[in-house]
Amino acid sequence: MGKMNVTNDIMLGLFAEMVLDEALRKYKEQYLYREIDEALAKGDEQSFFALTAELNTLRSLA
Repeated sequence: MGKMNVTNDIMLGLFAEMVLDEALRKYKEQYLYREIDEALAKGDEQSFFALTAELNTLRSLA
């Protein structure tokens, strides 16, 4: 029965890591959207392009 507990602990740990990774990715995506909106409002083309490139990279990793 000890081996089963270790396996369950490992699986729960992996699941927790996946949930945390997804939460962080969503937070970063929301942050980038806000920053992109702000760059558009300010007319900051350089920031807009840098932020959208970062957002596209983040999306391609998901």
